[in-house]
Amino acid sequence: MLGGGGLVAVNVYASATEGGWDQSAQGQTAQVLSAPTVYCPDVGSRLTDVPDGARAEVDGELAELDKQIAGAYQQLKDSAEAIRQNPELADQTIMNPLKEQRSGTLQRIGDAIDREGDRPQGLDDLAACTLRSTDQGGGQSTSPQDNGGAGNGGAGDGSSASPSQSAGTGTGAGGQGGNGPVAADYVDITTVQPDAKNPAEQSGGSTGTFASSCGVNANGLFNSDNVIVAPGVSNGAHHFHDYIGNQSNNAFASDQDLANADTSCADKGDKSTYYWPVLRLQNGKQERDADKPGGGTEGNAGQIVTAKQVTLTFEGNPTSKVTEMPRLLRIITGDAKAFVNGPGNANASWSCTGFEDRQLKDKYPLCPQGSDVVRTFRFQSCWDGRNIDSANHRTHVAFEAADGSCPNGFKAIPQLVQRIVYDVDAPSLQDGGRTVPLFAVDSFPEQLHKPVTDHGDFINVFDEGLMRKMVDCINSGRTCGAGAAEQPPAQSPEPAPSETGNPATPPSEPASSEPSEPAQPSEPAQPSEPASSEPSEPAGAGGEEPSEPPAGTPATETTAPAGSTGLPRVYETASPKKSAGGVISKPTQRPETTTPSATAAAPAGQETATAPGTEPQTQPQAVQGGLAETGADLWPAALGALLLAGGAVLLWRTRRTSA
Repeated sequence: MLGGGGLVAVNVYASATEGGWDQSAQGQTAQVLSAPTVYCPDVGSRLTDVPDGARAEVDGELAELDKQIAGAYQQLKDSAEAIRQNPELADQTIMNPLKEQRSGTLQRIGDAIDREGDRPQGLDDLAACTLRSTDQGGGQSTSPQDNGGAGNGGAGDGSSASPSQSAGTGTGAGGQGGNGPVAADYVDITTVQPDAKNPAEQSGGSTGTFASSCGVNANGLFNSDNVIVAPGVSNGAHHFHDYIGNQSNNAFASDQDLANADTSCADKGDKSTYYWPVLRLQNGKQERDADKPGGGTEGNAGQIVTAKQVTLTFEGNPTSKVTEMPRLLRIITGDAKAFVNGPGNANASWSCTGFEDRQLKDKYPLCPQGSDVVRTFRFQSCWDGRNIDSANHRTHVAFEAADGSCPNGFKAIPQLVQRIVYDVDAPSLQDGGRTVPLFAVDSFPEQLHKPVTDHGDFINVFDEGLMRKMVDCINSGRTCGAGAAEQPPAQSPEPAPSETGNPATPPSEPASSEPSEPAQPSEPAQPSEPASSEPSEPAGAGGEEPSEPPAGTPATETTAPAGSTGLPRVYETASPKKSAGGVISKPTQRPETTTPSATAAAPAGQETATAPGTEPQTQPQAVQGGLAETGADLWPAALGALLLAGGAVLLWRTRRTSA
């Protein structure tokens, strides 16, 4: 009986404490089940008129403010247990010192602007920060929007939900570092209603498209800099970026460095730089930044996923012709701080192949089997006609209005549509990603890896001659560019349910409606190495470029060997595809402030109701493991229970015989 009872107790305890990451990570997670985040008023959004002579110093000081917040957030995590026992410690040791640091930085910003022009008013009022509970373990967070959010000119980069809309119910604290994401940050794409809308094209519009082919960053060019927002500041982004195109982009790259750089683009006339936060699997893998700023020390941990496909399409304007982008024009779309800033500048769009007529602003998609995760950025497409940048990196460009027109004084320019596809499985939410790992974008520490914080950055370094060809192509209604053959097809209708009641698996690459020439057999390219714990160093200027087949040649897929661990496949180049034809809805003057997804994710293991007479939809891939797996793990406890029961029966019979 004692042996059986011991087996039961030990096995049940072991199963209850088992997790998807190492024990130290679980300890961190346990400490932040009701994790607060640091909310500070956004300073960059208030600085809409910084004199040119003060911009470099102001940008450096703004980056210092981000560094201070990141440091305070790290202190908050490290002191979680002590603060839980004595809440006053948070103010004494973290928030009050943070206010003093910010006061000094804001003073220097004011002085720098004062030397060149008029000192901005009200900077001192932005020094104080507050702790906001996000209740990562299962409650609601406090929205920061009582402080006004980012407003029209917020300096960050992202989408459309307040923290209270995004946090919701979670499984544990979420994430390897305990700072997100949580289960409520995901939703089954098949439960979302189609929402694609496009302004009607008019007779004077420009209907052509121009595409550039720049690879998928298979050569692993990453850093945690942001040369637009924090030039000259190492780790200015506090999260890692993927880079394609220009191979010399770091915090210290000058305009001349960018102009002289190598490029991963097929057309060497495109030396533009395209970058975005990396996507990671929260699987405990040690990347090269695991113990470095911007990486693991700031909560960005796990395996970096190489995209399966990246398409870069420049589109026209439905109401007018487009004009050339000025060389070295800088555009940021979305808001990297949207979780605490509010959704004013958010512009995230998440979906799945085969379902791109439905776009998520504040959720990661759970895609059915055979469908891939898609991130889409539609950049601002109206330019003020004068500036290649602005003090807050926003006001020199704008979004079209709902009818496609630009604001007064702005000119229509080609709109960059950036589409990134990942071969990642829907995570197993019911066990916190232990069976199938969670995925999430890198973020500032206090942003908790929320999907609403997704953002993209672009610097135009096209040759002027190639830019003229782009504009002529778009204005004349043609399809041009080195990446034209790689464009995705028009949205396919949703697959019909199969006889078993499960919808047919949407193809990741639906067939084109036009007959195509059969592909000529070619010598396969060497497979790329998947992201590992020791990836190669980033290629700088003069580094070896990833090999790319001619346009129209299918990419060679690197398949995992038998018995592999199921890591994401790495594709060297994008597969040939046709133009998307306006699947993604275009933002209006500002990105729409949308409510959370039409249908929230159902609790793990709970089936979705279906209308009478219709076949039920498949569960998302997240619903895995469950009772069968738990039973397999608890067989020692079952054996112990049998021993315990057998001992009890034997004891009872012995006592009866004795009596």
